[in-house]
Formats: sequence, structure tokens, C-alpha cells
Amino acid sequence: MSGERRGRSIDDLPDWANSIAMKYGAQNLDGVQDIFFGPLIDRRSGLRKDDLIEIMIDARAISKDTDPWARGMLLATTRHSVEILDEEGRFRSIARDVIVEVRLVSHLRRSYIEDEELLTFEKEDLRRRSNVHEQAERQADGGSDDSHLWG
Repeated sequence: MSGERRGRSIDDLPDWANSIAMKYGAQNLDGVQDIFFGPLIDRRSGLRKDDLIEIMIDARAISKDTDPWARGMLLATTRHSVEILDEEGRFRSIARDVIVEVRLVSHLRRSYIEDEELLTFEKEDLRRRSNVHEQAERQADGGSDDSHLWG
């Protein structure tokens, strides 16, 4: 367990994080760190997609011989869970109810507002979800597409 972020170099990361960062293709961690001080508009912090994190799981929720730390790359967060690709390459969805602590080991992406690729993805995903929602409404109405008509 790292306990804190180790530095700006890939080589400064714990072994498990270093291996994920190499597979990810990360070359350099400059420019992806949190900024806590200074003008409000320039501050950047918080978890981001693709972050390397450690999650402490409540010991009451797991067997006694299981390591309470889950380590990996953050894939997504939902209302009820945190999804990671763990250090062994397995997808894990961990219920928020059993999470005691989340530790950021390192960011691998820029903050959302500065990440062009992520902003494009979010925009396309929003468009896709809207199309799926419209299609589901049409199918629920028996295939008619007159929901836009009045009266």
C-alpha cells in the first residue's frame, strides 16, 4: 500500500501501479497532479477516470484472510459502486457501502476540463444515451413516433 502519492515519475509508483501505467502507455506524469492552492479557477483535484487508486474495504464485508485493499485503475463510479480494473487485470465492482477509504496513487489523465479526448468521449456518450432513450420510448409506445405532436 502506498499511503500517498509517490512523485511525478512512472518509476516512483508502487510496482502494481507501475505495471498498469506501462500497459496504459503513460510516459510522464507531469501536468496531471492535483492543484490545491492558488486562485480558485486554477485549482484541480478529485478522482478522474483512469486514476490509479487504492480502496480499503470494510473488514466486516470480507473473509479474515482477504487483503482489505483493492488496488487498480478507476474505470467508473456509479451511484452504488466504484468500478476498477484491479492489479491482476480483473474487473471489480465494489459497493460504496463497504468502502472505508479511497487513496489516490496517481492520475494518468489531465483534469476533465483540460482533457480533449475525455470531453469528446463524454459528448459522444451523452448523444448515444439520448438516442438509446429515444429508441426505448418509441418501442414502449408501440413503435409510433408521434410523441413530438401536440393534441
